[in-house]
Amino acid sequence: MSFIDPKSRPFRYRIYIDETGNPDLESSDNPNHRFLSLTGVILELDYVRRVLSPQMESLKSKYFGSHPDDPVIFHRKEMMNGRHPFEVLKSDEIRLRFDKELLELLSYWNYVVITVCIDKKKHKETYSTWRFEPYHYCLAVLLERFAFFLDQNGSKGDVIAESRGGREDTRLKDSFERLWMNGTEYIDPKIFQGALNSRQLKVKLKSNNIAGLQLADLIAHSSRDEILAEQGIINRNFTPFASQIISILQSKYYQHGGPIYGKKFI
Repeated sequence: MSFIDPKSRPFRYRIYIDETGNPDLESSDNPNHRFLSLTGVILELDYVRRVLSPQMESLKSKYFGSHPDDPVIFHRKEMMNGRHPFEVLKSDEIRLRFDKELLELLSYWNYVVITVCIDKKKHKETYSTWRFEPYHYCLAVLLERFAFFLDQNGSKGDVIAESRGGREDTRLKDSFERLWMNGTEYIDPKIFQGALNSRQLKVKLKSNNIAGLQLADLIAHSSRDEILAEQGIINRNFTPFASQIISILQSKYYQHGGPIYGKKFI
């Protein structure tokens, strides 16, 4: 279900996108790079300012000494491995306390999740002559659902993705603009143009300390693994922490008229 009040029509929304996996189609035969997923976290912009960002910064300050002049940036991989600046998480006692507080916030915060995962190997085998670039395909499906969400809430929104640098950022922006200009098989371009505030994708560096991108990073891996487990591709031997995130996500996935639209396997 959506925790965002559908009556909040004057509000403006933003979807923050995090990528898990490798978008390169030529790497699809490698089992470690076979699957690409995009996770989008939908947030109301004023809520980010009033609630999400201050509470996230308070948690960082409490455990990692984050300061506005030198902010700590949440990054799941570094946190899991206790790498700088998350060395204190090597203490079992501190990690237990931190995980408890973080899980409470992940449950409390008001956001909606959409995750799209593609099997690049199957995609490559099925469309041997013509095929979508995997990132573009996932982005199209993700933004179709974001457009449904905006229409359902009578609102407008925009899109931020984390910078991948140079040519990759150019490809992201070009992919987004093609969707805005041409639509998809299921969404007329006028719907995208009416729902999205801009034809330009916003691309931001991790160092910009954007709370929505960090939230997406914290949940994206678990969301992807849940989808792969549902498909029978991986087993369900999740860590207790990942299992709790997956449990929290069940109430955060986007629903459109009843069915869950927040998870899609291609």
